[in-house]
Amino acid sequence: MTKKKSILSVSDDLSGLFSENPPPRTTVNLDRMTINKALATITRQMQISGNRPRTISDYSIQVNHFAEKTKLTFLDDIKAESIYDWLSRMGVSNQTKLIRLKCLKAFLSRCFSNGWIETQFWRPITIRVDSHVKEGATEREIRTLLSLLDLGDFVQLRDATAALLMFKTGIRVNTIVHLEKRHIDFTDKLLRLDGSIMKNHDQLLLPFDDTLHRLLSVLVRQNDAIRQVYGVQNNYVFITKQGGVISNSPTHNNIQKRLNKYSKEFGLPNINPHALRRGFAKSLLNKGANIAEISKALGHSNLAVTTQYLHLDKEEVAENLRKYL
Repeated sequence: MTKKKSILSVSDDLSGLFSENPPPRTTVNLDRMTINKALATITRQMQISGNRPRTISDYSIQVNHFAEKTKLTFLDDIKAESIYDWLSRMGVSNQTKLIRLKCLKAFLSRCFSNGWIETQFWRPITIRVDSHVKEGATEREIRTLLSLLDLGDFVQLRDATAALLMFKTGIRVNTIVHLEKRHIDFTDKLLRLDGSIMKNHDQLLLPFDDTLHRLLSVLVRQNDAIRQVYGVQNNYVFITKQGGVISNSPTHNNIQKRLNKYSKEFGLPNINPHALRRGFAKSLLNKGANIAEISKALGHSNLAVTTQYLHLDKEEVAENLRKYL
């Protein structure tokens, strides 16, 4: 006869539970995110969001450089110490270190937003660099350039119009090469820019003056004649002399290369796309526009970026403040 078990009898075998040498237990976290997988996912997110290819490329280059130099594989292995170690190994200027650090921090911030990292431990990490006041183009410089260019030559007419358009409206050279006839309102003398050609993807209205109205009108007519001769179909305002699309790569932008050429040839150091935008911002400030208006015109996401464009040195600030004494 089988002995009936008491209700107090425990059927599970717990022998050895409290022995001095329990068998080792191995825990493997199969959900750890690798740096490569995080970068691939964030790259897809940025592509879908419409980020510029140059921005995405910068992310990839710096994150891969970090992983290579630190020999780290998993995202949760990244610590402040590893970032400092990465920075210390660079034989570059502090300005270059700062640029690379910003890319890595932006990547980590996206990882944090995706829930892959618990704390933003990288935020206090920074590189101190001496700030350099960058000048903007002046009215005198832009007038000198336009007086030296032959507006009877198509390429020089195109370049002159592009330079003046950047100086008078502040639009980026990347926007310039994507500008189409539909973006120009000749009746109201307005650029009606839609988000598809803007860095921040916001719509923007920018007025232009009579001089630009004349130059743009002539350029558009000349474009039509060139496209007809070469059998090219597009609606761009700035085209090559064979009617094609202006190159838009960071190192081979046709208009930017031409402006750099004129800058050296004519001794005009501030004739380049960035200086022309800064000149536009400073001109607005001198004419009484407030920083919020200037920031909106430049398409900036915050006012801190705008202030960097205004190239106010210490003496100029002091002189302006004197007016309020």
